[in-house]
Amino acid sequence: MRTRRLLPSLALAACLALGAPALAADDEPEHAAAIRAVILDQLEAFRADEIDRAFAHASPGIQSMFRTPERFRRMVEQGYPMIWRPERFDVGGIETAGGALIQTMVFVDRTGQVFEADYRMELVDGVWRIAGVTLRKLPGLSS
Repeated sequence: MRTRRLLPSLALAACLALGAPALAADDEPEHAAAIRAVILDQLEAFRADEIDRAFAHASPGIQSMFRTPERFRRMVEQGYPMIWRPERFDVGGIETAGGALIQTMVFVDRTGQVFEADYRMELVDGVWRIAGVTLRKLPGLSS
């Protein structure tokens, strides 16, 4: 797996401070590493244009909504270019919200704009899947 590129520490601190509070490392759910591995593998699959692999990480609801890996690819490429081809990204905290596990990620797009993305995770037959992403542009921040 490609080594993730990190935001400069000041920008990352500002991004994470503006987001929802994350659990301390000692308080993180035991499955936090598995959840992060799914998201990072999907990002790597996007980078490598391995869309079948990326689509496999989507929940059944997302898969049924888009039906094919190609339609899913078009949606991510057009609607989430900062996730499709980020300039940089980093892993934020994980928390429980409304009974769901949410993993926060921070992305910098190719223009330097900073975004925070909350990945809603779903456990399907013992495997973590991505059930949706809520994206927020962080005002006034750029790399």
